[in-house]
Amino acid sequence: MYKLYSMQRSGNSYKVRLALAVLNTPYEAIEIDILRGESRTPDFLAKNPSGQVPLLEVADGRYLAESNAILWYVAIGTPLAPESRIERAEALQWMFFEQHALEPNIGAAYFWLSLVKGGRDLQTHALEDWMERGYAALQVMENHLKGHAYFAAEQFTVADIALYGYTHVADRCDFDLATFPSIRAWLKRVEQTPGFVSMDWQPGAGAEPQAARLVAGV
Repeated sequence: MYKLYSMQRSGNSYKVRLALAVLNTPYEAIEIDILRGESRTPDFLAKNPSGQVPLLEVADGRYLAESNAILWYVAIGTPLAPESRIERAEALQWMFFEQHALEPNIGAAYFWLSLVKGGRDLQTHALEDWMERGYAALQVMENHLKGHAYFAAEQFTVADIALYGYTHVADRCDFDLATFPSIRAWLKRVEQTPGFVSMDWQPGAGAEPQAARLVAGV
């Protein structure tokens, strides 16, 4: 069984939990609070020298870091990974976009404005750039979704999971999605996917029995 080191409120960590839930893949969840320095301990750094979550133990002593690399690893051989060469490349294209255009802006704003106490005051100088570039990324997504239900292969894939991770919390960090109707419709489609679990969901927290079985591995 996989061991997943993740932080409950991290969008990058949530992506992996969501993929594993949709795939009905059992795993052991280990909470790592990066705000308390739990990813910087000698024990954790021995597993992942970058000191980041998520981190997936795929075999005894073998670890895989970087959220989108983990997504691709767990998705191969499942409906979440397109079969054709071009569709796989298109999924990866959007996953790369997420990491260079969406996560550094909306993800950064979410971290500092929603998770770090006093983060807004600490990052006043960066907020304007995050907003400008974040809105630009959202517009690229909106333009694509005007003609497509999903981001690759005309079906729900890991590309959608990668992009959903921080897009769905954009309104928690000053982004207004009112002018992005296609994104809002897509968010609802993702949330209707069988096996979907929210970022805040935890085992035993009153969620649907299926999702409880997913994470508990029973």
